[in-house]
Amino acid sequence: MPRFPRLAAIATAAVALAALASAPTSAVEPTLTDPRVVERFDFEAGQTPESIALEPDGSANVTFAFARQVARLSPHHEPRIIAELPAVANPNTPIIEAAVTTGIARAHDGTLYVNYATGTKLTGIWRISPKNHTVKQIACLPKNGFPNGLALDERRGVLYATDSVLGTVWRVPAKAAAGHDCVKPKAWATGSKLDRSAPPTGMVGANGLQLRHDAVWVTNFDKGLLLRIPVKKNGSAGPIQTRATGLTGIDDFAFTGRDDTILAALITENKVALVRPNGTHSTVLTAKDGLSNPTSVAVRGKTVYVPSAAFFTMENPNLLLATLNKHHR
Repeated sequence: MPRFPRLAAIATAAVALAALASAPTSAVEPTLTDPRVVERFDFEAGQTPESIALEPDGSANVTFAFARQVARLSPHHEPRIIAELPAVANPNTPIIEAAVTTGIARAHDGTLYVNYATGTKLTGIWRISPKNHTVKQIACLPKNGFPNGLALDERRGVLYATDSVLGTVWRVPAKAAAGHDCVKPKAWATGSKLDRSAPPTGMVGANGLQLRHDAVWVTNFDKGLLLRIPVKKNGSAGPIQTRATGLTGIDDFAFTGRDDTILAALITENKVALVRPNGTHSTVLTAKDGLSNPTSVAVRGKTVYVPSAAFFTMENPNLLLATLNKHHR
């Protein structure tokens, strides 16, 4: 497996990837340049990177979905498996019938939180210790659900997780109360915009999840939606707002900077889309750049990280880096 070169700082290239298609490119719009695949993974070993959380030094923590593992990809080092979730003898996970690790979030002290979908009592949110990387289940989510996106609000001390089958955003305390090793979730947000589409086409509803400016942002894979849910002063959910439509196959995403512009992984389209605050969007990365069913996006400074899981292509799971050229007002 090749090493992970220059992860923390990628030089800005001179040539843009592509002209933005759905609206004229402006001098204030971010662009991506210099895309490169820096890691390739073993599909047969279940190394299908689903979600990503960055370390302060630019290292990347990724969940290998079908290997039930969390790997750390560090500059100039081989990928290292730092945690593995317990095996499940007879997984009964909705949609896929296999035990998988999905969303990941990182606390400032290095603690990692990971969603685990199994179809059993082990379904929930698991904590990975920053010291010895031991794993412990801290939240028990419904075994008939599919926990997917995950985000940590350290200011409020809570975790939010999407459920792609039950059409719910769960909210749980990040630290279990004394005497409660596995807390029950609170259904923080529900509604038709979070639900899967009706049969026979319905597969995955609420999917990616990120926090920004006192709001929980969520994608709906089946419906191609980007949603914003305000967090009220009392912690409850406000009305669900639709911020963009027509995002076929949208998975997880990341904000690019000071405004609400995002980069979204379109897993079935083998694309990354730039989605503007007004809801318009255009393609900035494609399969020609190395994408193979991209699942998520992370941004650190000028570096964009895009894991591809190859769930449908079954070829070339990888991690791609590109340079973000920010042109904000």
